[in-house]
Amino acid sequence: MGVEKFIKKISVQKAVYWGAPKSDGYGGYTFSEPVEIDCRWEGVTELITNKNGKEVVSNAKVLVTLDLDKGGYLHLGTMEEGVDYSNPKDIEETYVIQKIEKIPMIRSATEFVRIVYL
Repeated sequence: MGVEKFIKKISVQKAVYWGAPKSDGYGGYTFSEPVEIDCRWEGVTELITNKNGKEVVSNAKVLVTLDLDKGGYLHLGTMEEGVDYSNPKDIEETYVIQKIEKIPMIRSATEFVRIVYL
């Protein structure tokens, strides 16, 4: 079994994902439509180095099966009816993706282990 198939098999949790916000041209930002993705969410705190070279505390380490945007947002759980998901900052326990690791498997240009830190 390939590593991506294994990760898909153990990714039994759901998360809501928003891509990185885009400028709206008026000093604000807009968010992409949220989507539910499969993941394996480990609620661990770790000291990581962010994109600016600063050490910060990560609230979770999440294995995912697709490429996500640095600066995007993740929320553990599914989308509930009646909740406004237009702005991830309004959803409790939603975190910014601070760091992404995409590690190619040995002798493979198409299989990767993807880990995001929140």
